[in-house]
Parts: sequence; structure tokens; C-alpha cells
Amino acid sequence: MKVIGFGDNVADVYLHTRTRYPGGNSVNFAVFAKQLGVPSAYLGAFGNDVIAEFIQEELTKIGIDLSHCIQLEGENGFAQVNLVEGDRVFVGGNGGGISTKTPPILNTADLEYLKSFSLIHSGCYAHVESELPKLRQLDALVAFDFSEESEFRTDNYLQKVCPFIDFALFSGGSLTRSEIETLVNRVNGHGVNHILITRGSQGPLFFSLGELYRGTVEFVQPVDTMGAGDSFLTAFLIHLVQFGWTKTHAPTTEAIESGLQVAASFSARACLVDGAFGHGQRY
Repeated sequence: MKVIGFGDNVADVYLHTRTRYPGGNSVNFAVFAKQLGVPSAYLGAFGNDVIAEFIQEELTKIGIDLSHCIQLEGENGFAQVNLVEGDRVFVGGNGGGISTKTPPILNTADLEYLKSFSLIHSGCYAHVESELPKLRQLDALVAFDFSEESEFRTDNYLQKVCPFIDFALFSGGSLTRSEIETLVNRVNGHGVNHILITRGSQGPLFFSLGELYRGTVEFVQPVDTMGAGDSFLTAFLIHLVQFGWTKTHAPTTEAIESGLQVAASFSARACLVDGAFGHGQRY
């Protein structure tokens, strides 16, 4: 089993400590998978500045395969962050830079490379919607993070993404139960049968083939909640695949229930380090 994050990379620049950390949904997925003992890779675009160099160096140290990444002329993405009582607060940045605004266009060699992976993860900040149809020819499962913004929940956007993915994640801490059910029904209508709604301390909800599963939360005193959702998602997805989920075999009830518990524990531990997964650099 191998997994890959396809899409965005950024540096999370902490103003209060003058420290930057590697990040981005797709990068976080790859790194958390590696922490769980699964060979992993990242496929995306880097700029050619000091932030791009820093992220590549740290990912290489961790053992993430970057062999199909591209490097472009321009400023890498970064987000400026302050920390308030353990919670991250984004206060600025460069809008993702070239590392999210100019995603790779998958070529024949890339698609041949992707055939060796069991699971591909991307998200709404990566701007790879036009590339998703190419992934449908692969055996790999495709997961996609829709985050929390309303612009990524319109029928127009869902139609661009949902027909080409197997698993959808939404951040739904601010949604009512009725709003969650409406969203899930809409996403089902666009062709996705496995939908995870994270809700912070309220605990996640997972909808699979018409069944609802309720997850729990392991409460800790957080050092930093950056990457908490990504760590939960990664652990849950990998558990499902390890216990038999494929495009032709749905995840079992036992795999789902145990996966939600495993993911809660892994996510709690991720909140005990600075940044999404550490590897900070003073600037």
C-alpha cells in the first residue's frame, strides 16, 4: 500500500514565534501517512524561493517521495498565523502563491506513476479540479477535502468534483444537524457515497451508503490544533484501506467503527506538537 497527496503545499508562518512550518492539506496527508508507517508521496508545484526550498528539504528528511513535483518561477505559498489559546488564527499570507495557483497538469508519466498508489488525496485549496477526471482511469481511491467555505459547497462546484472522487470531507462545526443532512444528501446526489463531517469537539459524523456512524473525540490540552483535521482524515482513510476498502468493496461496519477510534487517538496526538507536524524553522 502506498498513498499520495496531490495538490497544495504552503508554509505556515507563525508570527508570534517567528517560526515557519511545512503545511498544506496535501502535504499534511502525506506526512501523517508516513508517521502511520505507510509509504507516501507528494505531487505538487513548488516556487523557487526560500520557503519552497525549506518545505522540500523538510519533506525529504521525513522520507516523502517528491519525484514527480514541478518547480516554477515565483513565490511559494505561505500563510501567516497567530496562535490564540492553542487555536490557529490565520491573519494573512500571499493567497497560496504559485504552489497552489499553478498546480501540475498530469501527463502520461504522472498517470503511470500514480498507478502504484492505493489512495490519492487532494482538496479545494489545490485548484486541481480540472485534473480529477484523469484520476478516474486509475484503481486508486480518491479522497477530497472541501473544507468549510460555502463557495466549495455550491452545486456547480460539487458537480466539478464529486463524479471523480470516492470520499468527501467537510468541516462542519458550524452546521446544524439539519444542514448537515441537507449537505450529505446533495453530495450523495452528485455521486459520493462516503462522506465525513468533522465537527471539532462535537465529534465527527461519517455517512457511508446510507448509514450514519458517530465518532468520538479524545480531549487533550492542545499545544497547537494546526493539522488536527488532516491527521484525523489521514488515519481514518488509511485504516479503511488497510481493512479492505477498494473501489469494488465498501468499508465494513467494523472497519469504520474502529477507524473512527484510531483516527481520534491519532488526531489528539497531532495536537501536541507545534505546526501541523513540527519541523519548524526560525526566520
